[in-house]
Amino acid sequence: MTRVTGQEWDNKMLEKYFKLRELGTDVRTELLAGLSTFLTMAYIIAVNPGILSETGMPFNAVFVATCIAAAFGTAIMGLFANYPVALAPGMGLNAFFTYGVVFGMGHSWQIALGAVFWSGILFFLLSVFKVREWIINAIPASMKTGIAVGIGLFLGIIGLQNAGIVVDNPATLVGLGDVKSPEVILTFIGFALITALHYRKVTGSVIIGILGVTVIGAFFGLVEYNGVMAMPSGLGATFLQLDILGAIELGLFAVIFAFLFVDLFDTSGTLVAVAKEGKLLDKDGKLPRLGRALMADSSASVAGSLLGTSTTTSYIESGAGIAVGGRSGLTALTVSVLFLLALFFSPLAQMIPAYATASALIFVAVLMISSIASVDWSDLTEAAPVVVTAIMMPLTYSIAEGIAIGFLTYAAVKVLAGKGREVNISVYIISALALLKYIWL
Repeated sequence: MTRVTGQEWDNKMLEKYFKLRELGTDVRTELLAGLSTFLTMAYIIAVNPGILSETGMPFNAVFVATCIAAAFGTAIMGLFANYPVALAPGMGLNAFFTYGVVFGMGHSWQIALGAVFWSGILFFLLSVFKVREWIINAIPASMKTGIAVGIGLFLGIIGLQNAGIVVDNPATLVGLGDVKSPEVILTFIGFALITALHYRKVTGSVIIGILGVTVIGAFFGLVEYNGVMAMPSGLGATFLQLDILGAIELGLFAVIFAFLFVDLFDTSGTLVAVAKEGKLLDKDGKLPRLGRALMADSSASVAGSLLGTSTTTSYIESGAGIAVGGRSGLTALTVSVLFLLALFFSPLAQMIPAYATASALIFVAVLMISSIASVDWSDLTEAAPVVVTAIMMPLTYSIAEGIAIGFLTYAAVKVLAGKGREVNISVYIISALALLKYIWL
C-alpha cells in the first residue's frame, strides 16, 4: 500500500483546485511565477504611498492599505477566477487621484476616495450584468494583438526609465541617459542574463536575473539596507475615511467616470495581454471565466477605497509570472501571500532596486511585442489601428489612452474604407465613449 505524505496530498489538492495539469503547469512553477510577478511590482508598496501622501494622507497608513488591497484583490483573482493576474493600486490612477482630483480640482482626499468607491461600484455592476465581458470578448483579434504589443512597449519604456537608460529631454521629449552609470550597466547585465537563461529554458530565469543583479548591486554598495522587519501601523488614519456622499455631487460625476473609464481599459488591456501571452484564450479567442476576473477586479477597487488607497487594478507586471510559466490562480495566490508578508518585511521588499526589476520589465516587453507577428499586414484596415494602439500607449504613458485612440482609429478606418458593416457594434460603442471622453473630460 502506497503511503501519501502530507506534502503530496497538499500538491494534489492544489492541482485539482487550480487545474494545474490541464493548464500545463505545476506547483513549483506557479510559486516561482508568483515570486517573479511580486518582485516586478513590489515597487508599488513604496511608490503609491509616496504619491498619495502628497495629498495629506499618512504615508504609513497608505503603505498598509496598499499591501492589504493588493493582497485582497489578488487573492480573489486567484481563488475566484483562477487567473495568474496580480492586482494593486494602479500607477497613473494614483497620479490622477493626487494631481488631478485633489490638487487640480481642489477636493479633499476623502472625497477622492469616495469617487474611487463609486467607480468601483459601477465597475462591479457592469461586471455582474456582463457589459464589460461583452465589450472585451467583442474586441477584434487584431486589436487584442495591438493591445498586447502596446502594453509590451509600455512595459519597455517603464523599464528603460527606471534604469535611467531613457531620460526626459526638453528638446526631444526623451533622450539617452548615462550609459556608463552602474545602474544602466547592471540593468543590461540583468536583461542579458534573463534572456539567455530563458532561451536555455531555465525555470525561474526572471527571478534569477532580478536577485542576481540585486546581489551584485549590494556588493558594490548600490543597494540601500534599511533593516529586515518593521511592524505595520497607521491604517486607522485612512480606513473608512472616504466621503461617499460628498463624492456624488454633480461636479464629481466626470471624475467618477474618469476613474471608471481608465480602470475599464487598463484592466481589459491587461487581461487580454496576459491571457494572450499565457495562451489562456479559448478556441474562439475569448477569455474563459472572464466575468469572474472582472468581478474580482471591481471588488478590489471598492475594497481599496475603504482601506484608503486609489483604484486597485490588474497589473501588467503579471506578464513576468507568465514568462516564468505561471498559468493558474496559484500564481496570484502566491503574490497575495507575499504582499501580506511585505507588511512585516517592508524594508527587505523595498531593497529590490529599480534597475533590477527594470531588466525583467524590458525582457517581458520583448515577449509581448513578439505577438505583432500575427498581424495581417496585407490588410491595412487591420494593421494600421494595431500600430496606432501600440505606439500611443508608451507615448501617452497610458494603456487607456492607447486603447481609446486605437478604437477610434479602427472604427474610422473601417468606415472610410467601406468595411463598416464588418465591425462589431461594441467597437462603435467603445469608440463613441472614447470620443465623448475627449470632448467632455
